Amino acid sequence: MVRLFHTLSPAISRLNFIYPRIFLTASPSIKLQRNHVHNKLKPKISPSSSSNFQRTRAYSTTTRVSSLTKRESWKLDDDGLVVLGIETSCDDTAAAVVRGNGEILSQVISSQAELLAQYGGVAPKQAEEAHSRVIDKVVQDALDRANLTEKDLSAVAVTIGPGLGLCLRVGVQKARRVAGAFNLPIVGVHHMEAHALVARLVEQELSFPFMALLISGGHNIIVLAHELGQCTQLGTTVDDAIGEAFDKTAKWLGLDLRRSGGPAVEELALEGDSKSVMFNVPMKNHKDCNFSYAGLKTQVRLAIEAREIDAKCPVSSATKEDRRNRADIAASFQRVAVLHLEEKCERAIDWALKLEPSIKHMVVSGGVASNQYVRSRLNNIVENKNLKLVCPPPSLCTDNGVMVAWTGLEHFRVGRFDPPPPAIEPDDYVVRS
Repeated sequence: MVRLFHTLSPAISRLNFIYPRIFLTASPSIKLQRNHVHNKLKPKISPSSSSNFQRTRAYSTTTRVSSLTKRESWKLDDDGLVVLGIETSCDDTAAAVVRGNGEILSQVISSQAELLAQYGGVAPKQAEEAHSRVIDKVVQDALDRANLTEKDLSAVAVTIGPGLGLCLRVGVQKARRVAGAFNLPIVGVHHMEAHALVARLVEQELSFPFMALLISGGHNIIVLAHELGQCTQLGTTVDDAIGEAFDKTAKWLGLDLRRSGGPAVEELALEGDSKSVMFNVPMKNHKDCNFSYAGLKTQVRLAIEAREIDAKCPVSSATKEDRRNRADIAASFQRVAVLHLEEKCERAIDWALKLEPSIKHMVVSGGVASNQYVRSRLNNIVENKNLKLVCPPPSLCTDNGVMVAWTGLEHFRVGRFDPPPPAIEPDDYVVRS
């Protein structure tokens, strides 16, 4: 994976969602590389209105509308557009079909919950094999439920990063097969941008610029979205993401991982006292918008060891006292983990409003945004800043094909897509990330 972020200063940086390169290698002497539409970077100076910001260099991407044959010359602003979205970045195989007007025609997800429980987390090789077993059926089910065939599609969108390389390849290969066989344009989608933009599908008033907090198992990013494909990163995690902390806490507490760690901890926390264990809030003295959850994980592990909680004993089999101890730790962890989000988001909003005073919305998306406690606490922060919180429904917060299809639609309309791949790929081609 190529680096996605241009580092500008310790506190703030500009990022363009420039996609990781995914190309085909047929032989040592032949390399078929995907055509990028972001060919040139034009520098411009973006002045800061805050003394906390250094003068920064920003970048805007120039785009090219790929030429299509007469058969494929659709109007790019036509709400009759129909896009198939494919998502395989981690542990769920997902596909969806979405119209240009935002109508979700179908959504199919094949979960790897049993594998998560078996391995205590995501095992990349096993996840790849699981994707490969079901990808054809998931895509076909999405088309069938939409009452469409591939010939009815305008384009195919697929997640190309960030994510697990082995898993991403499965989705990219499938997308190329469909696009190649039916001469369809293909749109590479940035996974985190998709989490942010899906909010524009459910909230019609959401326009640029807006803020977005993207929180999941592997990511903790807060950005200021200026326009499609261009954001200023205000903060990110310096070690672990909040979702990773939830997952590890669930595992150490002996919770059922088949529903993933976040929901399991959230449910158990309802039984506990959130102030019974006084965990320290991370990075309390750091005057920036970055996050850190590695230290909080260590605090949780030590608290569990001090109470002699055995993770091998599932919480369903725990004694009343043992279950209470686990619930107290879950509640205390959740309170501090979210308090860390609150403090950093409050600071980021203040900074963002100095850069873009017209901001009216803050999007919170990603798997952890399904947590109702997270939503409630962040809503208080956002409302105090006279902004509106926008959270997609839980089914669109976790990884899904709808967000990929919708993001593909947004980029397709403005000409950001690649031409159809070859109908027949070389027998020995390899997708490389």
